[in-house]
Amino acid sequence: MSTLQKICLAITIIGAINWGLIGLLEFNLVEAIFGTTSIIPRIIYSLVGLTGLINVGILVMDLSEK
Repeated sequence: MSTLQKICLAITIIGAINWGLIGLLEFNLVEAIFGTTSIIPRIIYSLVGLTGLINVGILVMDLSEK
């Protein structure tokens, strides 16, 4: 697994944990840390979405190799 894959996987897992907290406890960790009016949560959400798309691409490439 390459460094890019590991970074993308880690960011995606952090995003999934945040969504789990939102779904189960109605607690948004990102907004609790950075606030709701800051641009930082939007950047973090964008990074999570981007890394999710990269992970889909990695999965498709891995499936096509087998």
